[in-house]
Amino acid sequence: MNSHIVKLSALGLAGITWLQASTMSVQAQQIVLTDNNSVAGVTVSLDAYAKNTQTGNVETSKSVVEASGDAALAAVNAVVAEEIQLNIKYDRLGIANVEESLNVRQKASTSSKIVGKMGKNAACNIEKVTKDGWAKIKSGNVTGYVSTEYLVMDEEAEELAFQVGKKMATVETQTLNARFLPSTESAKYTLVPNGEKLEVIRENISEEYVSKFISKHFNSKDTKAYISDVNQETMKEELDDWICVAIDNEKVFVAKEFVTFSYELERATSTETEGEEGNGAVSSVRSSMVAYAKQFIGNPYVYGGTSLTNGTDCSGFVMRIYEHFGYGLPRTSAAQAGATRTISSSSAKPGDLFFYGYGSSVSHVAMYIGNGLVVHASNERTGIKISNAYYRTPIKVGRVIND
Repeated sequence: MNSHIVKLSALGLAGITWLQASTMSVQAQQIVLTDNNSVAGVTVSLDAYAKNTQTGNVETSKSVVEASGDAALAAVNAVVAEEIQLNIKYDRLGIANVEESLNVRQKASTSSKIVGKMGKNAACNIEKVTKDGWAKIKSGNVTGYVSTEYLVMDEEAEELAFQVGKKMATVETQTLNARFLPSTESAKYTLVPNGEKLEVIRENISEEYVSKFISKHFNSKDTKAYISDVNQETMKEELDDWICVAIDNEKVFVAKEFVTFSYELERATSTETEGEEGNGAVSSVRSSMVAYAKQFIGNPYVYGGTSLTNGTDCSGFVMRIYEHFGYGLPRTSAAQAGATRTISSSSAKPGDLFFYGYGSSVSHVAMYIGNGLVVHASNERTGIKISNAYYRTPIKVGRVIND
């Protein structure tokens, strides 16, 4: 199924709606939202939209989506409801216009408590704008105030959304195998749980792309062993069944049949620490460590970096957090794994470390913050962020703090 973004500018409907749609020969259809409420007065020329999108004419594609009043309802049907999935709806859209992150504050004041952060191009729903330049917003599970100085709003935000929306693949099976190459014969890189969203790096994989990928990533004796069992001729015949996705700072492949696609905008991340213990009483140092780490959400990822403000990689991030509280850790994630005491994931407390990689080889580290979540420096596209602790299969959980 070919997927496209559809923007609806409907009479009486402010803001923006992002939808996943298949190419259909339909001039006007009823759009039924996921909450089973229809949007009256919307017609969509999907034929023209799909044609223009396929040819790369994005500006023309946007112009063919029009509002035509209540007369649309006479021509509509429930067919589209089966083909279109609502991803994001905003009554009034705002997008963070910052290089790193925008603070979301509890009240409309620079001295007010920070309750969340919006990364670059993260979206929000604007509930109201004050006379002194503050906007009350809701983004994800964060509600608070941001300065309108750093917020793109209304029509300008709607146009920007087309440029910054990311294509995501949502896992629709209990556990999805992410592999080194687009082949079931390829070794598994990691396992991804049901519901996890993966950024799509490349949907249409060509033989040339795979050849360059192999030359770049599997050019040593050790790395060649990961793909030695793959029949590359057979693999090339089945490339249409695979997509390339990002998992932290790595590019891997997953089968298309086990994911669904959508275009989405980033949302704010909460910096609140209440209720994060999840596993009984937590020492003050652990709580303080979590609060300190979350201050840097949205800051950049830099390979080899160790600066919490100017850029760090995953192990540099963890090292600096622990250093701030008087604990010394080695520089790399693999060395950190070796320097920590192995514990069960079920007994993890905020401040413990989750290690990820392939087999027994550690390549990534994150810090547990409670309630099944970790904070980590993920990659250059997302920077420091919060994730489900099991967004990929951890190969070790380690403890430094003995309390």
